[in-house]
Amino acid sequence: MSNVRDREYRINIDPRILELLGPSLYTNIYYVLAELIANAYDANASTVYIIEKTKQIIVEDDGNGMSYKDGDVAKYLNVAVETRTTEKDIYVDGSNRKRKRIGRKGIGKLAALSVSDRVLIKTIKNGEKSGFVLSRHVNADHILEPLEEKDIIFERKNVKNGTSILMDDPQYGLHTTESAIKNNLLKIFPLINSDFKVHIKTGNADILINNFDEEIIKGLGALITLGKKYHHLSRYFNSGLPNRSEVEKRLLKKAGTITIPLKLRNRNGENKNYDLEINGWIGAYRTTRDRKLDRNDFPDNFISLLSNGKLGEYNILPVVGKNKLPEVYIVGQLHVDLFEETELPDMALSNRQGYKTDDKRYVEVIKYVSDTLLPEIVNMRNIWASYNKDEKDKEKQKRQKEIESELRKRVEAYKVSVSGHAVKKIEKKLGGKLPSGIREIIRGEMNAFLPIVGIKKRVDSQKKRILISHTGKDKPLADIICKMLSFNKVPYEDIIYTNSDNEDCRIPEGVSVFDYLRQFFVDSYSNEKIFVIYVTSNEMAHSWFAVTEVGAGWITRSAHKVFNIHDHTPKKPLDTDAEWQTSIKKGDSITMSLKEFDKFIVKIRDVCDRLGYKTRNKSDNESELKRYVSISS
Repeated sequence: MSNVRDREYRINIDPRILELLGPSLYTNIYYVLAELIANAYDANASTVYIIEKTKQIIVEDDGNGMSYKDGDVAKYLNVAVETRTTEKDIYVDGSNRKRKRIGRKGIGKLAALSVSDRVLIKTIKNGEKSGFVLSRHVNADHILEPLEEKDIIFERKNVKNGTSILMDDPQYGLHTTESAIKNNLLKIFPLINSDFKVHIKTGNADILINNFDEEIIKGLGALITLGKKYHHLSRYFNSGLPNRSEVEKRLLKKAGTITIPLKLRNRNGENKNYDLEINGWIGAYRTTRDRKLDRNDFPDNFISLLSNGKLGEYNILPVVGKNKLPEVYIVGQLHVDLFEETELPDMALSNRQGYKTDDKRYVEVIKYVSDTLLPEIVNMRNIWASYNKDEKDKEKQKRQKEIESELRKRVEAYKVSVSGHAVKKIEKKLGGKLPSGIREIIRGEMNAFLPIVGIKKRVDSQKKRILISHTGKDKPLADIICKMLSFNKVPYEDIIYTNSDNEDCRIPEGVSVFDYLRQFFVDSYSNEKIFVIYVTSNEMAHSWFAVTEVGAGWITRSAHKVFNIHDHTPKKPLDTDAEWQTSIKKGDSITMSLKEFDKFIVKIRDVCDRLGYKTRNKSDNESELKRYVSISS
């Protein structure tokens, strides 16, 4: 066997390129690891070992390894020479056409130089050892420093094939927790399964990653899978809502591969037809709480683009999104293998952290995600939020009833006990000569002064304060009333408006309207009744439900105001002695005379003042109301 010191390791690249590109080519340790893992994947490895030691990070694999004699090492050192130019280059050597080759540009080997300016490359193929030092600073003759055979040592024992990349004195380190390392790796290299595993060993962690992390799917409230390959992810989906089987019909969607036909010019200048296929998944988190605890973590809301299983662009959300609040819940990984089609021009940026934005393939994917996929998953997240709020409202109402019931029992027990003891003591003091009605006087005084102990205030704070009573056909006017209440600082949570587009005003899903209203009109320890705004009309006069609300309000003497629609005359038991406001409704449009316009504002502000809200001034109200109504002459 020849002496390894006699070998020459010539790198075919201008040394200044390494010095310029090395430190800046990659911006994160996990991007670097993804490149090195991808190289191991292309070497037909079954396991990659990421090992962090004192002032060292090692990436070692059990792949094919490289032979100096057979020219593998020389090929490795041909930097920026494309590794996938023909049909036979598509698949990994030795994989029996099971693995598509990831690498293409021939610069992934430089990734380690972003972490360390001294990288030891050690490789074994069929027992033949080779090794050299890759550095940012190369001599003018382009010859790299060779390694002695005794220094070509692997962390694993009895290695016959494989490669080890040792980054000496790295500028970046791994996270301290195994979950953070695992999550960050899977976000940028999800192509991990039982045939390709990653073993991580650090001072704090020793874990084997052998499948896609289903934990991310378990945290979603909505999920869309694209293509049969990703339908299995639905097994891990759990919306976290009760009655899941029924609810999840709207929150889980298994779609087929999205196919977009394109005509593209290939590398030979020929125009050919291609099918741009989009597979993968996109979802919406139930909550973002406790995510991205470390500022160095990758964001948890992202839509990644991958091709041949390798990350091409980590997050296109800023490009496809509308900067709306629900987008903070969105996460997804979309696979578009046409981005890496061998016979088409390379569209990936040199650092594998983005694509050429003017490439037709990229433009079409962005258009589909922006116009179709993202709005669909955002809508599903809104559906989940609505269901979730309904459940919370039900639970809140249940707790409120329990609290009020318990308070009622305690107060009644207190009154009975105190009044009984007081009567006995007075009777004893007077020698058995007790004035009539003394017990009732004591209980009456106790009732009068109960607000001092804060019980009524506590109950009142849990209650809705305004009911907009109406029929569905009168929604246009009811909408305006609700908007103007909100404009005058009334929270939507304080309003019951069953036809509202705002879920905070609607009653919980599945709860009887009459049961819900009973606690405000009748079954309450509090004597503060809900304020009712009646939207009266000919339709309301024939609505049994609306008439029932009027009756309930009259029985309980609830304060109210009347907003009437023209052609109808309000009647008792409504307060017809007071002047009501009248609007004209044509279709969905509302018109008011100047006088009725003014009365509308006066009445809205009066409601808000009565209930203690800080109303806006009249001029501001006039400007706001003009946005919603027309004023007739």
